[in-house]
Amino acid sequence: MASHRRPKQPSRARVTVLTTAAAAAVVLSANAANAAPSEKLGKDEVKAKVDKLYEEAEQATEKLDGAKDKQEKLQKEISTIQDNVARGQEELNKLRDSLGSLATAQYRSGGIDPSVQLFLSSDPDDYLDKASTLDQLSSQQVEALKKIQDKQRELAQERAEASDKLKDLSATRTELAKQKSAVQSKLADAQKLLNTLTAKEKAALDAEQAQAASRASSRVDLGNTGSASSRAAAAFAAAQSVIGSPYVYGASGPSSFDCSGLTSWAYAQAGVTIPRTSEAQANAGTRIYSQSDLKVGDLVIFYGDYHHVGLYAGNGQVLHAPHTGAVVRYESISNMTFEFGVRI
Repeated sequence: MASHRRPKQPSRARVTVLTTAAAAAVVLSANAANAAPSEKLGKDEVKAKVDKLYEEAEQATEKLDGAKDKQEKLQKEISTIQDNVARGQEELNKLRDSLGSLATAQYRSGGIDPSVQLFLSSDPDDYLDKASTLDQLSSQQVEALKKIQDKQRELAQERAEASDKLKDLSATRTELAKQKSAVQSKLADAQKLLNTLTAKEKAALDAEQAQAASRASSRVDLGNTGSASSRAAAAFAAAQSVIGSPYVYGASGPSSFDCSGLTSWAYAQAGVTIPRTSEAQANAGTRIYSQSDLKVGDLVIFYGDYHHVGLYAGNGQVLHAPHTGAVVRYESISNMTFEFGVRI
């Protein structure tokens, strides 16, 4: 007798797997058909992307410089406070010793029982608040107790201040690590792009940069442009003396520089202290909004967030430390987004 059983159906799970696999195959086929072949970026495209990464790295560098500067200041302030606390504790100990001597002398002369000398405890406030016992103290002892009170309050305030600054220092160190990582990441990305160029393309880029620097240098005419001041002239001369020095993020001389490292170092050679970062340097003097009013040695601030700075070199040129991979050199102000000058 013939069997009339229905053929076995594939399981629901098997159908689902097959359907999903088929759909994936269709998607992959479509993507493969529509995907454009990988194309090598041209020299100019690489340069544009690398320049953008260098600019972003410099933004992070200025934040890094600011965090380093803040860290150094906090460390000095904390050290000073800790020294003050140590000296204050010594003074407090001497005051307590002195008070103890008074109590001992009074006891020997038949005065109050030393067992009630609460003023020798770490909390003289508690004793002074007990007015009923004040008549047991000499005026000399009351004065000594008040001195101890004042010294303890002073020490408590200084310890609280040190604690706050230590917390700030910890946060600053975290920010420092964050910005350093950001700089290194941008520079690594830029290097990867540069590595895609052939030796011939790299040589061509280097030649273009050298020619641009040479043209900028030839346009500098210091003979016909006055300096902002004798100190500005001295600062500019100092910067000229390190033309060709490499840009290194976080460096402030004497053999390598970042942008604000160069300007702060140059002015230091002229005996003038200015802030370390470009953002802070933007507020270090009188702002000059017209390029025609700039004089040699004025600071020149670039970009809306003030993340780049150089020294005005005359005739529309700036002397600056541009970015990683470059050296201290002249460049046209028009190559960057000019914000204003600052006369120190």
